[in-house]
Amino acid sequence: MNIQYALELVGTYFFAISGVLATEDKHRNWFGVAFTGFVTAIGGGSLRDMMLGSFPLVWIGDVNFLYGIILGVITAFIFFDHISKFRRTMLLFDMVGIAFFTIIGVEKALSLGVSAEIAAIMGVFTAVMGGVIRDTLTNQTPVIFNKEIYATACLAGAVLYLILLNFVDRNVNLLISSGLIIVIRIIAIRFNVELPRLGSKVK
Repeated sequence: MNIQYALELVGTYFFAISGVLATEDKHRNWFGVAFTGFVTAIGGGSLRDMMLGSFPLVWIGDVNFLYGIILGVITAFIFFDHISKFRRTMLLFDMVGIAFFTIIGVEKALSLGVSAEIAAIMGVFTAVMGGVIRDTLTNQTPVIFNKEIYATACLAGAVLYLILLNFVDRNVNLLISSGLIIVIRIIAIRFNVELPRLGSKVK
């Protein structure tokens, strides 16, 4: 098992957990809660593959991803009462998920022969669209519209990965670039760093 494949499975697992936690109430219809976890985990990657014309979709072609989703959903169900009380726990799962999925998306796009610019966009798309679907299903404002730095962190990691691509070992690059995304998100949350709002004036 190479590191990219392992990261993709881990990212799928964490995103499934974040999807279940986003429902906020384990007593809702269990199928609906599980479905939210499922589409959160596969949403971004599936839309990316359809846009790039890559078939079958990853989770259809490899049943291990389905197992990862099921494990994530079960984990969230079992420990729901313990981890849903802490907002930062959900942020952690989401943070790890977007970090892994950004770099995975870039790799997948490059393997299909697209330009570096498109690969960076596909990396961001892979990372954030699962969360957008999750937030929409749970009647929340999609996180990319919030003030916190989110998609920008993914873009920074994607660009760093492309810059380092020809200079460092690929596996090291994966860890460094995904790590940058996590660090940016931690700083943004810890120090309330945000992007300028539309219509805001620079003073």
